[in-house]
Amino acid sequence: MPHTYQFARPALTVDIVVFAMDFAGRDETDLQVMLIQRDLAPYRGGWALPGGFVRTQETLDDAARRELQEETGLRDIYLEQLYTFGALGRDPRERVVTVAYYALVNLTGHDVRASTDARNAAWFSVSDLPPLAFDHAQVLDTAHQRLRSKVRYQPIGFELLPERFTLRQLQRLYEVILDRELDKRNFRKKVLAMEIVKETGEIEKDVAHRAARLYRFDKRRYDRLMKKGFNFEI
Repeated sequence: MPHTYQFARPALTVDIVVFAMDFAGRDETDLQVMLIQRDLAPYRGGWALPGGFVRTQETLDDAARRELQEETGLRDIYLEQLYTFGALGRDPRERVVTVAYYALVNLTGHDVRASTDARNAAWFSVSDLPPLAFDHAQVLDTAHQRLRSKVRYQPIGFELLPERFTLRQLQRLYEVILDRELDKRNFRKKVLAMEIVKETGEIEKDVAHRAARLYRFDKRRYDRLMKKGFNFEI
């Protein structure tokens, strides 16, 4: 026999903060975030994080992946649950609780396109954002702080890099996320001593500066070290 609940049930949504860094021909890149331009009220025409309502027959993770693909075209990228936001009045339509996620993506090989209820989808510098709908500025700031904290002890930053990268690019990534300069010699010594990056035997091509060696992240080596109690720390 079906149950009848006497309590009102708030609506449930997911919102996703997608971070990226574009290394295509540029070393002085910055941390970027994906925003969609809403095509529906409220905040029609305004910028927001991709997301939407959770369907009754799907998990939170499935809802986040679906909304991300529907609104931006992104799929098969690093996705992690972040935090739950449930302040009263955060959505003018009704009582809405959202479970936020953050995602990391290397722009190479990922085409971004707007669809469903999104008028447009675009990358913005985290340091130069338009006004955001709902409480998405708070959601984004929370995700930024989580990313800044987590890259210190877990190599999730490699998700933002191309498959083959230079040590210069790797150092730039950490400097951007941590918002501070790192000593070149100490950084490279520490990273190479961990033995979680391997030389590919290749060098950069079609660059204006001196071509540098290319490396790749050795996840198998990292996983083995983690089982032994390895501590990744930058």
